[in-house]
Amino acid sequence: MENKILVETSARHVHLTQEAVEILFGAGHELTNKKDLSQPGQFACEEKVTVIGPKGAIKASVLGPTRPANQVELSFTDARTVGLVAPIRESGDVAGTPGCTLEGPCGKVEIAEGVMIAKRHIHMTPEEAEALGVSDKEIVSVKVDTDRPVIFGDVVVRVSPKFALAMHIDTDESNASCAAGVVYGSIVK
Repeated sequence: MENKILVETSARHVHLTQEAVEILFGAGHELTNKKDLSQPGQFACEEKVTVIGPKGAIKASVLGPTRPANQVELSFTDARTVGLVAPIRESGDVAGTPGCTLEGPCGKVEIAEGVMIAKRHIHMTPEEAEALGVSDKEIVSVKVDTDRPVIFGDVVVRVSPKFALAMHIDTDESNASCAAGVVYGSIVK
């Protein structure tokens, strides 16, 4: 297998429980698929929320489907804008993260925790991991092929048969490396 990985920019977004969806958008509301994402079963929604922190507020997209816990993924710049000190975490690792207020057209939800800066990561299947010589939770470096090439360290490999091969970086990382359009990277050892 060629060591060529699609690098995608993951802009600020939220994952919501069904309970939060109904508070924010109305009783019985179901998330509306606007666009399928690269990871199977994941989609960007028509719905947006306002993320409110101690110093400000920003709009964020909602990603579906619903999840068991609310989670807000921001860039470092976004977190500073709303006045939060958000840790770098893997998706789902919300313990000890700060909370915020989420506002939709029908109501507000106070979340006690769940705000984070997503740790840069690569999704891949077990077959792709074997071909690339890496394993689940391994930390690697990835050279991104752009007009401003960058080697990103501390990239976690996430392996599941449900994944599609793609690396995700946030908007700060994308802007720093001029990662516009279709961008590829390769694991460096």
